[in-house]
Amino acid sequence: MTSLMKKLVLATAIVAAPFVTATSAAAEGEKYILVSHAPDSDSWWNTIKNGIALAGEQMDVEVEYRNPPTGDLADMARIIEQAAASQPNGIITTLADFDVLSGPIRNAVDQGINVIIMNSGTPEQVREVGALMFVGQPEYDAGLAAGLRAKGDGIGSFVCVNHVISNTVVGERCRGFADGLGVDLGDSMIDSGQDPSEIKNRVIAYLTANPETDAILTLGPTSADPTIAAVKEMGIAGDIYFGTFDLGTEIVNAIKEGIINWGIDQQPFLQAYLPVVVLTNYDRYGVLPGNNINSGPGFVTKDALGKVEEFAGQYR
Repeated sequence: MTSLMKKLVLATAIVAAPFVTATSAAAEGEKYILVSHAPDSDSWWNTIKNGIALAGEQMDVEVEYRNPPTGDLADMARIIEQAAASQPNGIITTLADFDVLSGPIRNAVDQGINVIIMNSGTPEQVREVGALMFVGQPEYDAGLAAGLRAKGDGIGSFVCVNHVISNTVVGERCRGFADGLGVDLGDSMIDSGQDPSEIKNRVIAYLTANPETDAILTLGPTSADPTIAAVKEMGIAGDIYFGTFDLGTEIVNAIKEGIINWGIDQQPFLQAYLPVVVLTNYDRYGVLPGNNINSGPGFVTKDALGKVEEFAGQYR
């Protein structure tokens, strides 16, 4: 572990293009493809790209990152099919929508390709598609933990700013938060879209129409960054309770400034890095962890930024 952390600290951040090759040639010929549901515009996934690149370098394997440029899930399904057709040693993929993606994933498994689900999905869905395991954050449980924390801080109502409404698994964060507070989700979740200006305007409109709202919950930098701008414009930055999932430069700065109370770190680096390591060792030695790996949740507050701030947007 000490050696690994030294390599991590010394590694140069790799902000990759949508198609990333971490090594030009692998000593033993292994090749792994990671397919995400993220659009090109979502910078949070740079940490994922850095994670597979470092794992590829350290394990001496070839790794690629593929994604639908606009985040279209039907396009993602086609990308998984194309990845399977190239017969890699393994596929690492998100399971953002079971109905759309389960078929292509099952087909890959049926072709003898080892699959690990990361980031989005549930252990039950992983078993159903025949994947080896899940590496990620149990989304409902993370939302529940956040809701319980907020309830302990005196919060009774909230708005959830959901920028990926099509990703039903991510929506579990909102449902878990509501259950943690002990309230119905009802109309507290808004479909913000992904355009920053539109997100800011919709947050302002909701808070103006619902001035009794105690808290804001955002689901990542895509929705958090414009929401930070919204509360600043409304003059309520630091006055309204504000929690978010995931981290990024603007989120970390807002935590430091007291605008955001906490961020939930699901450790995307581990979600990308560990599957490459697991698949490589499984291919080479037939060893496999016996359980799914939970990469989060972990609460990041103003008092505990440390390396989170140093590596935000790169490895955190």
